[in-house]
Amino acid sequence: MAIVWLERRDIEHFHGDLLERYGGLAGRPIEDLLEVTLARPQHLLAHVPESTLFELAAAYGYGFARNHCFPDGNKRVALAAMDVFLMVNGQDLTAEEVEAVTVVRAVAAGEMSQEELAGWLAASCVPLAEGEL
Repeated sequence: MAIVWLERRDIEHFHGDLLERYGGLAGRPIEDLLEVTLARPQHLLAHVPESTLFELAAAYGYGFARNHCFPDGNKRVALAAMDVFLMVNGQDLTAEEVEAVTVVRAVAAGEMSQEELAGWLAASCVPLAEGEL
């Protein structure tokens, strides 16, 4: 199965939509940080070809939560990026919203590693049924 990667326009769309819905400080992303963060999972796969989908999703989530690409909404973008990446690649993140928010906050605070995040994602997902996207 070919992996469907997130693109810059996807992330900018998530960010804008989340700010519109929940409020926050608007502003342009820090270009270098955004590009590096978007490249994290592909870089991981290039260097560790046996990386799981959950490890790749965690690379997105960890990067957005920790790199602060945007003036505001980075944790929300981190969660949206992981959720959508997993969904377009056949997995459904089933964790309750409160749990997911707690996990992303722990990542942003440096209390959870990327590897731990990948483990949580693996335990919190189920495969989507055929045609269920």
